[in-house]
Amino acid sequence: MIKIRNIKKSFGSLEVLKGIDLDIEQGKVVSIVGASGAGKTTLLQIMGTLDRADSGSVIIDGVDVMKLSDAKRSAFRNKHMGFVFQFHQLLPEFTALENVMMPALIGGTSRREARQRAEELLAFMGLSDRASHKPNELSGGEKQRVAVARALVNNPDVVFADEPSGSLDTQNKQELHRLFFDLRDKMGQTFVIVTHDEQLADLADQKICMQDGVIVKN
Repeated sequence: MIKIRNIKKSFGSLEVLKGIDLDIEQGKVVSIVGASGAGKTTLLQIMGTLDRADSGSVIIDGVDVMKLSDAKRSAFRNKHMGFVFQFHQLLPEFTALENVMMPALIGGTSRREARQRAEELLAFMGLSDRASHKPNELSGGEKQRVAVARALVNNPDVVFADEPSGSLDTQNKQELHRLFFDLRDKMGQTFVIVTHDEQLADLADQKICMQDGVIVKN
């Protein structure tokens, strides 16, 4: 599903990725681990088309996203990818339901359809009774589940997550981790997760260990 070949990336004289090759299958939970500075987040951002590599190829469902124009890459990202970050990045002025609907509306889905899909996802997350609440009225765990629902609203091929449980307490962290595997089992969802959480990393179907810009174990 995702094929990465010889990805290199430097920032000035600092070589962050030194020729990454990687294959990720559909319907798997994949963890990426390594010390700070290993290149994990840079790799995730390149896979997610949020950043460009200096060289190499990123092929997702047969499309080399490195060759797309900015506009086509943005459209591809909206349709095929979802994102979950350490700090949920919900828009504070909108309700949970509206936050979840947003990527669908941006993608051209009708308001009725977007609302129906968002309501279904919030129900799956156990958040139907929180749909009309704004982010400041939600707990940390609830905010992150809303962020996961938002990532899923366009039925993406893959969800990229960067330290998704990093800001959560132990109970909410475990609930979020269970949610990822429930989504894999029930929806066939693919997750690529950068994490420092060894428990989550070890549960993953595929664990990728990075060090100094290279993959040392896969």
